[in-house]
Formats: sequence, C-alpha cells, structure tokens
Amino acid sequence: MESFETAAPIIVLVCSLTALLFSFIKFYSVKRKSEGTDMMKSISVKIRKGAMAYLKRQYKTVGIFFAIMFFILTVLAAKRFLSPFVPFAFLTGGFFSGLSGYVGMNIATYANTRTANGVRDGLNKGLKIAFASGSVMGLTVVGLGLFDISVWFILLKFVFKLNINDVMTAMLTFGMGASSMALFARVGGGIFTKAADVGADLVGKVEVGIPEDDPRNPACIADNVGDNVGDVAGMGADLYESYVGSIISCGALASAAGLGFNGVLVPMLIAAIGIIASIIGTFFVSTKEGATQKSLLGSLRRGTYIASILSAVGSAFLIFTLLPDNSNVIWAVISGLIAGVMIGYFTEYYTSDSYNPTKNLAKSSNTGSATIIIDGIALGMSSTAIPVIIIGISVIISYFTAGGMASFEDGLYGVGLSAVGMLSTLGITLATDAYGPVADNAGGIAEMSGLPDIVRERTDALDSLGNTTAATGKGFAIGSAALTALALIVSYTDKITEMGIELNLSVTNPAVLIGLFSGAMLPFLFSAMTMRAVGRAAQKIVVEVRRQFKEIKGLIDGKAEADYETCVDICTKSSLKEMIFPAALGILAPIIVGLVLGCNGVVGMLAGALISGFALAVMMANSGGAWDNAKKYIEAGNFGGKGSENHKAAVVGDTVGDPFKDTSGPSVNILIKLLSMVSIVFAALIATYGGMGLF
Repeated sequence: MESFETAAPIIVLVCSLTALLFSFIKFYSVKRKSEGTDMMKSISVKIRKGAMAYLKRQYKTVGIFFAIMFFILTVLAAKRFLSPFVPFAFLTGGFFSGLSGYVGMNIATYANTRTANGVRDGLNKGLKIAFASGSVMGLTVVGLGLFDISVWFILLKFVFKLNINDVMTAMLTFGMGASSMALFARVGGGIFTKAADVGADLVGKVEVGIPEDDPRNPACIADNVGDNVGDVAGMGADLYESYVGSIISCGALASAAGLGFNGVLVPMLIAAIGIIASIIGTFFVSTKEGATQKSLLGSLRRGTYIASILSAVGSAFLIFTLLPDNSNVIWAVISGLIAGVMIGYFTEYYTSDSYNPTKNLAKSSNTGSATIIIDGIALGMSSTAIPVIIIGISVIISYFTAGGMASFEDGLYGVGLSAVGMLSTLGITLATDAYGPVADNAGGIAEMSGLPDIVRERTDALDSLGNTTAATGKGFAIGSAALTALALIVSYTDKITEMGIELNLSVTNPAVLIGLFSGAMLPFLFSAMTMRAVGRAAQKIVVEVRRQFKEIKGLIDGKAEADYETCVDICTKSSLKEMIFPAALGILAPIIVGLVLGCNGVVGMLAGALISGFALAVMMANSGGAWDNAKKYIEAGNFGGKGSENHKAAVVGDTVGDPFKDTSGPSVNILIKLLSMVSIVFAALIATYGGMGLF
C-alpha cells in the first residue's frame, strides 16, 4: 500500500509532463510550417508584437496585485488564520494560470499566418495547423494544472509529512491565485478584443462600407490582437482555474467523506487518464476538401468523442480498483462527461447557423436592428433552460449513484467527481475552442494580404466553424464552472463546520436571505461594469478610426497606410485600466459580506451568485454567439448578403453581442468560482470576526 501511495502521485506528475512534452512537440511542428508571403509575415509580426506588448503590460499590472495579496496572505498565515504554505501556493497558482495563457497566445500568433498559408494548399491542411495550435493550448493548460497539483501534493504529503486531511485543507486554498489571474486575463482581454472589434465594425463596416479585416481599417490589427489576448490567453487562464479547482475541491470532499488516500487520488488519476485520452483523440481530427460545416464540426467532434470514451473506460478501471466499495461513483464521472458533451451540443444548436434558432434570428433583420436585438436577447434567455436541466440531472445522478441516500458526504463526493469527469478531457476540448481565434486571424491575414478568393472562402469556412466551437467551448466552460463552484461551496461549508461553527442555512435566517439577494445581484453588477468598460474603450476606438479616415489622406483609397499602433495602444491602456474594478469586486465582495453577515451570509451569497451567474452567463454567451453567426449567415449571401440593410442590422446586433459573448458572459463563470475561493481562503478570518455579533 505504501508503495502505491508513493507511486500514484508520481504517475500523475509523469502524465502532466507527458502533456507538456506533447504540446512542446506540437508547438515546434507548427513553427516549422511555412509562413507564406512577405506581406503575410509582416501582418503576423504586427499581431504578435501587439499581443505580446499587451500581455507584458498586463502581467506587470497584475504583478502588483499579486505582491499585495502575497503580503496580506503572509500576515494572515503569521496570525494562524492560514496554512503557511498558502501565500506561496497562491503565487504558483497565478503564475501557472498566466503561463498557460501566455503559451497559448504565443502559439496562436505563430499559427495564424501558417494556417492561412496552409489553406492555400487545401482545407484539411489549414484545419490541421489550426487544430495543432489549439492542442498546444489545451495540453499546456492540463499539463501545467496537474503539474502544480501533483508537486504540491508530493511536497505536503511526503516532504512536510502532513496527514491527508491537512494536505487537502491546505491545497483547497491554492486555487485563489489561479482564479485571480483568470479573472484579470478574461476581463482585461475581453475588454481589449471587444473594444477593437466594435470599433472596426461600426466605422469600417457600417459607416465606411469596407470589410472588417480590410487593411485600410485602422482597427483591424487591434481586432486580430484582441482575438488572441481575449479568446486564447483569457480562455486558457479561465479553464486552467476550473480544471485545478475541480480536482482540488473533489479531493477535499473525498477527505471529508472519509474515503482516505484512495478517494483523494481518484480525481487526480482521472485527470491523468484524461490527458492520455486527449492526446490520442488529437490524432483523429482531419477532414476532406470541400467539406461542409457539419462535416468540419464532425471531424472535431470525432476526436472529442473518442477521448471521452477512452477517459470513461480508464476511469471505470481506476475506480473499480481503488474504490471497490464505492464503485458506483463511476456513474458520476460518466454523467459529468455526458453533461459536458450535451451542453456543448445544445450550445451549438442555439448558436450555429446550421440550425433554426440562428437562421430565424438572421431573418428578423428584415425589420431592422431593433428586432434582431430583441430576438437575440430572447434566444439567449430561452437557451438557459436546457443547460440548467442538464446540470440538475447530472447532480442528481452523481449524488445518488455515489451513495447519497446512505451518506450525504459520499453523495457530495459524487458531485465533485462529476465536475472532474466533465473537465477530464479538457486537453482536447480546449483545443477545439482555441482553434477558433487562430482560424479567425487566418481569415484576417488572407484578407489583408490580398490572397485569392478561394483562400478567403476556405478561411471563412474554418472561421465559421471556429465561431461554433468557441460558443460550444464557452458553454462547456460555464457548465464546468457551475459544478466546480457547487463543489467549492460544499468545501467551504465543510471547512466552517470543522472550525466548530454551526451553520443555520435556512432561508428564513436573515443573514442567509440577505446573502442570497446580494449574491444574485453580483453577476449583474459585475456584468454591468464590464459592459460599460467595453463601451468606454470602444468609443475611444471609434473616435480614433474616424480621425484617421478624416486626416490621413489616401487611406480610404488604399494609397496610405493606417496607424495601427495607436489603436492597439488605446485598447491596451483602456483594458488595463478598466479591468481593475470588476476584479476588485470579485475579491472584496465575499470578505465584506462575511464581515457584515458572517459565515451564514457568505453561504447565501455563494449560492445566489452561482444560480444567477450560471443562467446569466449562458444567456449572454448564446445571445452573442447567435448574433455573430446570424451576421455571417447573411454575409454568406442570405437575406440580401453583404452591404444590404439586413447586413447592417446584423452588424449592429453582433456589436451588441460582442461584449455579451466575449467579455461579460465568460467572465461571470470565473466570478462565481473566485467568490468561493476567496471565501475559503478567508474562512478563518470571517469565522472569527464576521457577523458583527448579530448573525
């Protein structure tokens, strides 16, 4: 038994290093591809420089926050409110979360021009290059996440000799660094990308009547930079913290349920199996020339489905071996896997122009921009029902198959495993998502480089697929966030109970009731702050683009070059400034609520934020995705095509949807997890001083 206890964490560590090695090999296989013409190389370099300059400035800004938080956590540790390991683990969580985004964005900015050049030879070649770059992102996220977890586990268990309960209690607080970095990355990147996108659309498409990626458009480079800092770096940091949070919280639930060392190891080993399954799945992604959107999507799904099946089989063998008395928990893992696939499918149904919801949304442009906005909001609202039902069914299956009828703690462990199961194949699931921005950039480079129409048609096919996979990825991220946040709330209540505090979670308890209302309000307040931030930054871009068209002689005729750097600089400064207050809200809210309402109020706040945040995030992501694809459906020649009144109405709808789907919606799922993480980290402080003696 002792040999297994020693070997199992090392196996997990080896699997994490395998993911990193495979992503390293993929990275250099992409870099060996040809970049294309000198013009293509020049445009790609501008995008890469702009993206790296932004990320460098963002990390400097975030570094100040991490230094302050490290000092605060060190003081709390000195006062014995925290484990002395927490301040250092907070830094590693934030570092690896940021590194995940950096690596993903780095490969994306190398792959964009190579994808465009690959498409010149055929659709399949372009797809493979874009997907290879996405797999670098996905496998880097899971590799670094599991590396961080396994190293800390080995240190705490075998070097510092803590017992398993103390190990998981300490590790439970580590995710705050990852969550904090993810929120900064998502909010800052989201503001950057949507400010540039809105400016490029409103002035370029609507006012001047040129394509979004036309080199005459001063915001086109900033728009392409934004795709990388928001949809690649932001998404990578986001799912890194979901991945880490689900594994750690599930391990903590295993410890609370008395399942011992084996119960704690199971979620880590399931994640390790998922890595191997994801690597195998990547080899099954390919397509044929002239493929339809459905066949392109099918080629990506093939890899995901194979990885899911392999992960389920491997997890079953693992659970039957390590938990023979609780082997029914395999159904919790399978329910999570199936729930993730189903949420992705229904997200695609509501956002892809292959199905009626988006086609009908495009049709509503016949009567102008007002009706397409009304119908888009209605579509998003109606799309919340099915994901909520899916998550509810998954929770029920997970709870009861894990033994919830006999033991409440065992049932909650099943819910935690459901979240781990959903995220176990993140390596390939994230690859299909990160592929999208690369395809989008490839289309922009093809347009700006003046490549033949057939190249643009192929990149448009990949880009349209990318919109669907991005929307599916957001649905997956939101679903996994809901299950992870639920597991974290349970971990918080367990931690409070271990401190000897008796919780009264009745809704008639004023603290709980006020907490529920406060929590339900937070996602809306947070979304308002991020939406306004995009609006303010976009206004600056609109003014700048108008100025350049007015003052740079010959720009509109293509005889002069636009000042791209100024637009990139405006987006960078605005996004870094605007991301501070929304991030501060996520960190300060649970502390303030805890000091005023006590631990009962915090639980109410976490529950309220989870419920309203999940529904709001789904609604905003699906509305935005549907508006975007409705616009592309019209641009493909339906309802008047490009330049028609329908098209102008759809562009306005897409402009409204941009901050919905790429800034506020995705950031809300980080918010609901960050609130839980902060609550756990400051639990001892709130337990001692919270409630003002009233609650």
